Amino acid sequence: MAAKFLAVEIEQVDSFILERTNANRITNRIEVQSLWSGYGSIQRVNLDGGEFSSIVVKHVQPGRGAHPRGWNTDLSHQRKLKSYQVETNWYDSQKNNAGDNLARIPVCFGTQREGDEVFLILEDLDASDFAGRRSLVNQSEWKSCVRWLAAFHAEYLGVAPEGLWENGTYWHLETRPDELERLDDHSLKKAALAIDTKLKTNKFQSLVHGDSKLANFCFNSDGTRVAAVDFQYVGGGCGMKDLAYFVGSCFRDEDAEEIEVEVVNYYFAEFRKSLARINSEVSGNEVEETWRPLYRVAWADFHRFMKGWSPGHWKLSDYSERVTREVIRNLSEA
Repeated sequence: MAAKFLAVEIEQVDSFILERTNANRITNRIEVQSLWSGYGSIQRVNLDGGEFSSIVVKHVQPGRGAHPRGWNTDLSHQRKLKSYQVETNWYDSQKNNAGDNLARIPVCFGTQREGDEVFLILEDLDASDFAGRRSLVNQSEWKSCVRWLAAFHAEYLGVAPEGLWENGTYWHLETRPDELERLDDHSLKKAALAIDTKLKTNKFQSLVHGDSKLANFCFNSDGTRVAAVDFQYVGGGCGMKDLAYFVGSCFRDEDAEEIEVEVVNYYFAEFRKSLARINSEVSGNEVEETWRPLYRVAWADFHRFMKGWSPGHWKLSDYSERVTREVIRNLSEA
């Protein structure tokens, strides 16, 4: 399927792809999926000659497509535009060290921007033995994802989010005033700022992926390793925001509650291993003492967003409600 381009001509993009991959020619394009709210597409581009048989092009064409839940505001539009700028900055910053990262990400061959239109030329993870996608996970598979998160947070512990979101995650309070205004849970609305402050003012800050749902992890053939994609909301933050969001993306209610302790224990064990691998002088035990109590705070933070964004959503479970009430009560007592 041929792409439609705006400011950048297809010939320019093709030349850029061939230059960066040392391929001889482009043989085919297949659209893999469209971007959220119709803001562009992801394409697999097949190549002849050179080292790579295929690459992936993320092509952002900003528009005003129909939002699935009706959030077509100017604020929403500007947030999406910034998210693609952030993702471009992220991949630009990783060009020289992607192969050495503790947490596997796609290699970026190059980026192009023309106004708000963006092209990201990325490694095809399917061709690099990360072709697996999951809607459900077994123990080995969720551990692979949690291990990736622990490695990512350890690697970027204390790193300033330059060119990224100052506060990562797509549901961050400062970027979601409309959803907060619509929230009809008055006690949660009143506690929203305190929850947010608790997460972003603790001693240890890292970079967070910002959208670490199960759908953004690509599994190798036996499910023992993963790579992550979609870095639109990468930025500063407490690692528990990613971890709680990940668990909520693949476990429902009773399962999320039952697995909580096991997941958090495994995360911190892997976090300490990752710190050791990079010879960090930071105490993993001290980070755990600071972050472990914030797991449920992070859960309540996302619950706040969901109750304003989509009341009645399946993620607004009895477990989430109980966790949030506990967090509000503890903050009130403190």
